[in-house]
Amino acid sequence: MNKETIKEKAIILRKKGKTYSEINKELGLKIAKSTLSYWCRGIILPPEYSSKINLLNLASCERGRAVALVVNKQRREKFLQVVRERNTYLLNRVDKHILKMLLAMIYICEGSRWSVHRGLSFGNTDPEMIKFYIYLLKSCYPEIISHENLHCRIGCRADQNIKELEKFWSKTTGIPLSHFCKTSPDPRTVGKKTKKPDYKGVCSITSRGTEIQLELEMIAKMFFRELIKEGP
Repeated sequence: MNKETIKEKAIILRKKGKTYSEINKELGLKIAKSTLSYWCRGIILPPEYSSKINLLNLASCERGRAVALVVNKQRREKFLQVVRERNTYLLNRVDKHILKMLLAMIYICEGSRWSVHRGLSFGNTDPEMIKFYIYLLKSCYPEIISHENLHCRIGCRADQNIKELEKFWSKTTGIPLSHFCKTSPDPRTVGKKTKKPDYKGVCSITSRGTEIQLELEMIAKMFFRELIKEGP
């Protein structure tokens, strides 16, 4: 095709509401957009063209977001890998004294205080945190704490299956189902659907050990007071 024939075909396609990319595709050519814009100046586009462009722009944005998510995920993984490598040395510094400090800190944040509860009681929704607590407790007080004297209570929402939750937490913690206390769903959640499909309720681990409870609270408070006194 000569230039005039190409121009005529391009104008016809443009009048039908084709985009410049679509014109090039139908003609099997690679005409510069500036050239097509010059040829098609003054053409009145069909009414549906605006909606078509909006849809194309939306699709382009969706593709852009998808690409951005992948890129951001890759950046995040790369950053986390650097953080892991930078802090791996800390694992070699862990001894029984560090473990007791860790236990004291997480207990003062998530455990029940002596003023409201006698004995150890620690609750959380995160299975990793619960397993870590049990590990710390058994590591720091092996003569006192074992799976035999640990008990469990599950706090759940009204639309959850308590039996299934107990099986999950029993497998997670290693605590037998016979050591699970009876519980009732939170009445405030009746008629409200659980939004997070992976939510397994709140697992509370209890055991004897008022002396341990008091010691952990004292260790945490001692660090709070002394370190703050010294300043950063």
